[in-house]
Amino acid sequence: MGHILIQDLAKRYQNRRQHSRKNDIHAHEKIITVLEDVNLEFQDGEMVCILGPSGCGKSSLLRIIAGFDRATSGKILIDGQPILKPSSDYIFVFQHNGLLPWMTVWQNVELGLRHLDNEAEKEETIQEYISMVELDGFESYYPHQLSGGMQRRAELARAIVVNPELLIMDEPFSGLDFLTHLKMREEVVNMHQFINKTIVIVTHDIDDALVMADRVVVMGNASTKNILLNRKLAFGHPRNIEKIEGLRELRDELYLMLGVNYAV
Repeated sequence: MGHILIQDLAKRYQNRRQHSRKNDIHAHEKIITVLEDVNLEFQDGEMVCILGPSGCGKSSLLRIIAGFDRATSGKILIDGQPILKPSSDYIFVFQHNGLLPWMTVWQNVELGLRHLDNEAEKEETIQEYISMVELDGFESYYPHQLSGGMQRRAELARAIVVNPELLIMDEPFSGLDFLTHLKMREEVVNMHQFINKTIVIVTHDIDDALVMADRVVVMGNASTKNILLNRKLAFGHPRNIEKIEGLRELRDELYLMLGVNYAV
């Protein structure tokens, strides 16, 4: 489960600004188009990384997939069913820390298993996922007592403990230091191989996409073309961009596509 089909999707917002700003080229526009004619298909179990400049509609697309927002036209089907509202089968990991600060790591992870009446099964499951993200010994810690990377790992445990069909992540590594970023990237890849669920990630980091993804999507602005690239990556894990033939060239292609001459 976790097949996603996006057909002729568009998203437009009403410009509610009553007083135009000086030199604002959009001052007289009433409708702002964020997504236009988006057609994509993600296979069950794929990890998809979506790249694109700020303002191109990446996060809007994620919110529509998750059921937090509605498209203006077109449709999204997950396993053949239209998305009309959020579902416990589709878990969204937000860009900023979403742990409840008054709860411990254990209690945060436990939130997704409130429906379980079997206490022994619940405790075993919670411990399994805390161990998966290497937080053994930190079960009784509160979020403010954890490093940024540990908080993100706790969020991942809370997200996947409910065994979702789809995991949606918006800039999951933002705010992390360089080494923690690399470690978290590795852990997400390992987690994906373990749970084998569909994961859709928005990122600004081209290397993240090339190292993690089964499929890379590059978005542009709706005024030109929303989908610039939709490519399946036929490389196994782990990946080293510098050592795998084709990945380095693809990285240069992506930088150029996003307006950066990486060779300089």
